[in-house]
Amino acid sequence: MSVRAALAMAQKALAEAGIEGAAGDARALVSEAAGVARDRLTLHLGDELDAGARARLDAMLARRVAREPVARILGRRVFWRRDFAVTADVLDPRPETECLIAEALAGPVPVRLLDLGTGSGCIAVTLLAEWSGARGVATDISGAALAVAAENAARYGVAGRLDLVESDWFEGVAGRFDLVVSNPPYIAAAEMAGLAPEVVRHDPEGALSDGGDGLGAYRAIAGGVMPHLAPGGRVLVEIGAAQGAQVADLFARAGLAQVRILPDLDGRDRVVAGRHPAETA
Repeated sequence: MSVRAALAMAQKALAEAGIEGAAGDARALVSEAAGVARDRLTLHLGDELDAGARARLDAMLARRVAREPVARILGRRVFWRRDFAVTADVLDPRPETECLIAEALAGPVPVRLLDLGTGSGCIAVTLLAEWSGARGVATDISGAALAVAAENAARYGVAGRLDLVESDWFEGVAGRFDLVVSNPPYIAAAEMAGLAPEVVRHDPEGALSDGGDGLGAYRAIAGGVMPHLAPGGRVLVEIGAAQGAQVADLFARAGLAQVRILPDLDGRDRVVAGRHPAETA
């Protein structure tokens, strides 16, 4: 079977299974099976897949038809132009989280940053890779998640500038930071049943939901951030689309200034930002 025929077959199989984005998923899986970079697949359409490649493709297609996400099948996800390792122990990085990265990079370069609930490490590692002079601390309650973050930090050469701490929010954190970031679990327990199978079956439940109203993590962050935030320092958190006003209120009541709700590219509330009210001397 040629790569061209395999691509058509894969797209048809995924479309018939009701997979959204069947064309893109087919391209990713055929590229992986063929051992070809996705952006170069067009140059190899006339190549033949050997028996091993065809078997790999069939196995991956079966997993995708069963609603396993492509990132889980491949073991990696592109985030801010970099491939990040993902496992069953971490949240699959979402494109929406890049809005938080963009807002962080639009501000001053921090001396120290803190990433709460780091998961794969995609936020902390990306920021440190972009800011060569910064250092960071990344926390997670899961030791297994921190192992994935360590792998990603090593891959992009920032391991020497990133301390990984097993911690429940601020519990194991010391010192002050110029930037605090987080993409915490924000889905309410009552909303979990309505999630897509790709999410509810494959993302760690603790990375999705606080088991309550979806605001528990923001209460913890707002309640603990001021002693850990340097004068003039910033806080950026990702939120669910309907949580902007509530999280902004938590931040304001915690004493943060210049609290703003920022949209994603689709115009939905996506990030809440705040700042320590004291300006840096």
